Amino acid sequence: MKQIKKTNPNIHELLLELKRVSRENDAAVWRDVAKRLEKPLSRWAEVNVGELDRHVEAKQTVVIAGKLLGSGELTKAVNIAAFNASESARKKVKGAGGKYFTLNELMAENPKGSGIRIMG
Repeated sequence: MKQIKKTNPNIHELLLELKRVSRENDAAVWRDVAKRLEKPLSRWAEVNVGELDRHVEAKQTVVIAGKLLGSGELTKAVNIAAFNASESARKKVKGAGGKYFTLNELMAENPKGSGIRIMG
């Protein structure tokens, strides 16, 4: 597969950080997220909060390699980290008792990547 160079400096820095943390902590989850974010932006995951409600257990930590969208309802308290999220999605996560993280925040909190589920 042809390697695509990211021109957005924020994405480029995030990819470097994901790979560094993955190497230092032998955490395959961060390597997987980096691989997914290396794809073109049009192929990034877009996950609705309604999908999370159907497929995720309460108190789970979920990583979305892409964007979290606000369509649907969330009834469980889940911790979610995504590259980006709509304002309505963030409100629904907080309203259900969960927490929204950026990928950098979750990486700093859980560098080993234990107990994390990837969606999208």
